[in-house]
Amino acid sequence: MGKRQEDNVTWRHIEQKKRELARLRRRRFLRRMLALIICTVLLLLAAGGVYALVRGTEYLVQEYQTMYAGYTERRASWQGAINPSFDGYTNVLVLGLDDGADPTNTEGAKADTILVLSMENGSGKLRCITIPSDTWVNPPGNAHFMRIRSVYTEGGAPLMVREVNQLLGIPIHQYVVLDLKAFSELIDALGGIDIYVESDMDYEDPEAGLNIHLKQGYQHLDGNQAQQYLRYRSPELGDVGREQRQQRFVKALYQQVMRLETVPKLPLIAETLHKNVKTSAEVFDSAHLANVVRRLSSDPPQGIILPGAPSLGDDTVWMPDQDGIRHAMQELFPDASTAGN
Repeated sequence: MGKRQEDNVTWRHIEQKKRELARLRRRRFLRRMLALIICTVLLLLAAGGVYALVRGTEYLVQEYQTMYAGYTERRASWQGAINPSFDGYTNVLVLGLDDGADPTNTEGAKADTILVLSMENGSGKLRCITIPSDTWVNPPGNAHFMRIRSVYTEGGAPLMVREVNQLLGIPIHQYVVLDLKAFSELIDALGGIDIYVESDMDYEDPEAGLNIHLKQGYQHLDGNQAQQYLRYRSPELGDVGREQRQQRFVKALYQQVMRLETVPKLPLIAETLHKNVKTSAEVFDSAHLANVVRRLSSDPPQGIILPGAPSLGDDTVWMPDQDGIRHAMQELFPDASTAGN
């Protein structure tokens, strides 16, 4: 091969190498650009995801804050004075409406049964305060006195909470309202209740639809019979005897609820309560209430009837004894101050 031919081969080889190097550079550039584009897209997607997550979290936080603000506003609308020294207790006002009343409608309804159940959060100890339905009171914002059962007619459970708060000098944290039908279904869901009937009970009132016939002695009462037991007023003791029976019944009911055989009945009991009972408790209260109920003591509840006496002018009216009430609350809640309520 001549020198000119060798030079041509060398030149072509150099040109080929240059073109290959140029292709490699272009490929590397394209790969870098592609990688940069992919990284940019991923970063944008990640940023968008983070933004969406932040926005979603902000939305959830705002929704929670809105819900909680509504919850606190609703509580403020019915709850009376709050005493921080009772933070160790959960006080629940239980209102049993008269026959035929609707828990969702206060028109014409009266609170025939008024109880305050106080649960000590730490020990699970239960206290029960029975307030006679004919207790003479002057509700907040009212110019006249009335029987406390009629306070429900005037302002429903919220006014009852504030009146009981004022009467006892203790805060009310929750309320529960049920009618006789719900009460009867609850007792039936429990499988009835065992209690000692202290005397023969016979009373009929066709107009009120009241037909009471119970024999003295230990009895297993169903829901309807339990109603009869609680509604009976003996000629000798009247409302006082009725409130004493309420105390005995609460203790018997508590013992029944705490029995092991009640556990399989809990779903039916929960369904009965959900359908027929009106309560102030909301989702924000559920964790606290579940924790308190879980710790309930097996000891029988300590119970008292609101200190007072029948009125001299009308023995159907129960006149509260303010000094006696103050002393009783101090005994029931020795580690809490009732001052300022």
